[in-house]
This record gives sequence, structure tokens and C-alpha cells, in this order.
Amino acid sequence: MTSTSRSRLTPVIVAALCATVTAAVGGSLTDVGPWYQQLHKPAWVPPNWAFGVIWTTIFALATISAVHGWRASAGDKARREWLIGLFALNGFLNVLWSLLFFRMHRPDLALIEVAALWASIAALILFQLRRSPLSAALLAPYLVWVSIAAALNTAILQMNGPFG
Repeated sequence: MTSTSRSRLTPVIVAALCATVTAAVGGSLTDVGPWYQQLHKPAWVPPNWAFGVIWTTIFALATISAVHGWRASAGDKARREWLIGLFALNGFLNVLWSLLFFRMHRPDLALIEVAALWASIAALILFQLRRSPLSAALLAPYLVWVSIAAALNTAILQMNGPFG
């Protein structure tokens, strides 16, 4: 393998590994067992199987977005550092939501946290937009899905609260 092909492949491997670890940790915190099953949910809640399909798609798109954003920032070390930082913050917030909602059984705290998660996705989109419109567009489904998740979180809180 040449150094050029290795340097083109490295961001793909790193982004895919980071997305996989984030998805695995978040998934390990997601328990749709008895506590979740007994919650009153709105009629429009997606079926449980859909969540895995949707999240897999979102993480794949985010991986592609990160790679395109990285390549679009070639030669700009500060921009690349910001890109890594924004994706790292987003991954942390993604996992934190699962921890709050599913493990701690605190939809009230998760609803507050989901605003930060949503803002981190919006920040990534805005950050990517000028240099890599494709990278920004690839994150749009993530923003839409987290908006739906926030609405579902709100409905669950209203139908089941108070928590804590």
C-alpha cells in the first residue's frame, strides 16, 4: 500500500471506528425492556426495530460527512481540530442522552440534554456548510431524527411524568 493510499484511507478508518464505538456504547445503554415498555407512548412512536435501522444509517452518513469534511479541510490544521472536537462533542452528547433516558430512567433530564445534542448537530452542519456542502447535507437526516426524538421524549415526559 502506498503512502498516498494509506493517507486517504486513514480518515475513513478513524471515522468509521469512532462512529462504531459511539453507536456501540449508545446501543449498550439503550434498554427497551420492562421500564421502557411500561411507559405510555404516543401513537406515532416508531416500532423498536426501526431505531436500529435509522441509527445505523445516521452513523454511516455521519462517517461519510466526517471524511468529506476532513478532506475539505486539507492544509488547515485548526479547522481539522475544530471538526474533530465538534464530532467528539456530538458523540459524547449522543451517548449521554441514552444514559439519561434509558439507564437512569430520566426522560426529564434527557429532554434538557437533547437540546444540546440538537445544537451540536446544527453546529456541525453550519461548520461544514461553507467548505463541504455535501458534508453538511449528510448530517441533515441526523438533525431531523434528533428533532423527532426530542418530540418523542417530550411526549413521553408529558404522558408519564414526573420523573426523578
